[in-house]
Amino acid sequence: MHTYSFEKLEVWNEAIELAITIYQVTENFPDQEKYGLTSQMRRCSVSVSSNIAEGTIRSTSKDKSKYMTIAYGSTMELLSQLVISLKLGYINQDTYLSIRKQIESITNKLNSLKKHFLKA
Repeated sequence: MHTYSFEKLEVWNEAIELAITIYQVTENFPDQEKYGLTSQMRRCSVSVSSNIAEGTIRSTSKDKSKYMTIAYGSTMELLSQLVISLKLGYINQDTYLSIRKQIESITNKLNSLKKHFLKA
């Protein structure tokens, strides 16, 4: 089976793990959040890896960089929602810190990848 270039990226693999974590964590959110915070956090987390994948196949460096910026934006949106989840008591401090570390690792790699594409 063919492996696509994005599948080899550490940042894409980390983004997949982040999405899995978010799906697992939001399973425990209140039912009234099903179409609110739960749905939004899941969409954001999936958006990160999706934009990385889409960006890597773009033909220009500028386009590739743009998609890394979009993926970065999704991580920031997710971080904001994570803070809200903590303040509402939907997650505990340990869960918050663990996911925040994942986000920080991903955003650092996205910044590096964006810079790489801009130099190309």
